[in-house]
Amino acid sequence: MTVEVKVEETKVAEVVVVPQEEPEKVVVVEERKNDVNGDVEVKEVDAADNDGPKTVQKSSSYKEESNFLSDLKEFERKALSELKLKLEEAILGNSLFKKEGAKKKEKEVEKEREVEKPVEEEKEKEKETKEGEESGEQEGEKKEDVKPEGDNEKEKTVLECEEEKTEVVIEEKSEEIDRDISIWGVPLFPSKGSEGTDVVLLKFLRARDFKVNDALEMLKKTLQWRKESSIDSLLDEEIGVDLSSAFYMNGIDREGHPVCYNIYGVFENEELYAKAFGDEEKRKQFLRWRFQLMEKGIQKLDLRPGGIASLLQISDLKNSPSPSKKELRTAMSKAVTLLQDNYPEFVAKNIFINVPFWYYAFNALLSPFLAQRTKSKFVVVRPAKTTETLLKYVQAEEIPVQYGGFKRENDFEFSSEDGEVSELVIKAGSTETIEIPAAEVGATLLWDLTVVGWEVNYKEEFVPSDEASYTIIIQKGKKMSSNEEPTRNTFRNNEPGKVVLTIQNWSSKKKRVLYRYKTKKNASY
Repeated sequence: MTVEVKVEETKVAEVVVVPQEEPEKVVVVEERKNDVNGDVEVKEVDAADNDGPKTVQKSSSYKEESNFLSDLKEFERKALSELKLKLEEAILGNSLFKKEGAKKKEKEVEKEREVEKPVEEEKEKEKETKEGEESGEQEGEKKEDVKPEGDNEKEKTVLECEEEKTEVVIEEKSEEIDRDISIWGVPLFPSKGSEGTDVVLLKFLRARDFKVNDALEMLKKTLQWRKESSIDSLLDEEIGVDLSSAFYMNGIDREGHPVCYNIYGVFENEELYAKAFGDEEKRKQFLRWRFQLMEKGIQKLDLRPGGIASLLQISDLKNSPSPSKKELRTAMSKAVTLLQDNYPEFVAKNIFINVPFWYYAFNALLSPFLAQRTKSKFVVVRPAKTTETLLKYVQAEEIPVQYGGFKRENDFEFSSEDGEVSELVIKAGSTETIEIPAAEVGATLLWDLTVVGWEVNYKEEFVPSDEASYTIIIQKGKKMSSNEEPTRNTFRNNEPGKVVLTIQNWSSKKKRVLYRYKTKKNASY
């Protein structure tokens, strides 16, 4: 039987996988929006009842919340307007940043005097004692001399303090209002009318459940942290450690979000682990490297209404060091806290794949430091479900081969113009074939194929159109284990015919086959 199925875009809502005790049962949650009042109707369907070809299903809850004013609820619009008003007042009143300069200076001066005062007093006492032994009159004279000097010292101290205070007041009065203040390249002064201002402010409001004062306080702390940590110069900073094998940006997901990969298994290497977490200074570099990657990711976003304004994070925990390692636990806890506090609503989903048993204990340690809204974006995936889950969020051609997709490093064979990936569902105990036509002699055929979860028999053949010709075996049939990576192969035909890919599903479960192919003509023919 020959079947060719093309993937079609659907608006099916999220697929919820029932926990481990019922691994085969899948519940499809369909959402239909009522055009009249915007209500959502939720319907559960057992996926086992739906036969036939399937398209890759996506999660409707994954869609970004709208940043258009017209789509906001009344209380959300009101909160946004109030925050803009308070923010403008804070900018005009120069109260966005803490005024600690004068207080810090006074404290330092007082501290220095407190240290110097006992030393001076001790020297004075020694001097008085020595001179007193020589002459009682001299002692009296010295005491009289000391008194006016002390009075003069006090007067001098008061004058110096008064001068310092006067200088501070003058500096504060002459401080200019910064109407050009911005964050992530977006102007914050509401009167400038930048379309990105609402998008940024909505992130802080959503992170604080639209509590205006809390959102403003969060924004102030973020601005203070960025200033003190020199975050705005991070993009141009040369950081002494290279962690590009552990954290990197790679491709986009189905909605267009840039994808950030966190590969913790590389820290199994003791040398790299020591470079990242060996001492306090290295842990600081690790944090700066991670924040730099976050800043680079934000550069890829479109912080305007209707734009892609958040990232997808995929964290691979395969072979990652145990959280019992104190240095890793400390660094990651701090990174998670700072990212959550200073990059609100910049992660659409955080998918944890290849999750080991200890993750649940580690998650329990981090949980108190995470907001409920942050935790609601977590998706935790067992190793056997990695490819199946990623396909809900990322297209097969954008998923790296090690996770069951077709994306390879420095691969120029397939491009976005080569068409979409097709999908075929094979029932348990049945066999299906995929045919790739080879009508032109001397053409080179190229194909990618993967079976989600494999556990099938697979073979590749070239079948000539001329019945008198012999069938050519490209790859003889073999059993494919569950951990196989996608296969890629090529064939150059010397006569008209077709390449036939045969998949025999000997397992007790339905199997999903994803494939794509192209034909490259040979110039010599």
